[in-house]
Amino acid sequence: MKKISWLRLLAVAVLSFAAGSLFTRIQEVRAQSNRVFELRVYHVNPGKLDALRTHFREHTLPMFRKYHITGIGFWDPQDQPESENTWIYIVAHPNREEAKKNWAAFQADPQWQKESKAANGDGQLVNKIDSTFMDPFEFSPLK
Repeated sequence: MKKISWLRLLAVAVLSFAAGSLFTRIQEVRAQSNRVFELRVYHVNPGKLDALRTHFREHTLPMFRKYHITGIGFWDPQDQPESENTWIYIVAHPNREEAKKNWAAFQADPQWQKESKAANGDGQLVNKIDSTFMDPFEFSPLK
C-alpha cells in the first residue's frame, strides 16, 4: 500500500511540474505573439556608413541588450545610391509602451550619450532616421 501512495505522490508531482512548465511556456508564447516590430531606416551622411556600422557593433548593440531592445536583423541595400548612404534594421519590443520606455531609457543613459557624442565628433553619422512600428501578419513566422 505504501508503495502505491509514493507512486501516486510521484505521479502528482510530475504532472504538476509538467502543467506548470506548459503554463509558463504558453505565457512566453503569448508575450512573444504580442511583440511589436520596429523598422528603422538610417539615412547616413556621406562617407559615414562604415563608422556607423562600427559604432553599432561596438557600442549600440550591447546597449540594446541592456535596455531590452531585441535586434532582429540588419541590412545594407544592394542598389545605389541607397547602398552608399542607407542602413536598415528591425528590432522587436514586447509592446509599443515598452518600446517607448526602453528607447527613452536607452537615450538617457550617460554611457550612451558619451559614446554617441564621441561617434559624432567628426560630424554627424546620420542625418535622418525613419521609424515604422509594425505588427506581424497572422501567418508571419515572426509572430
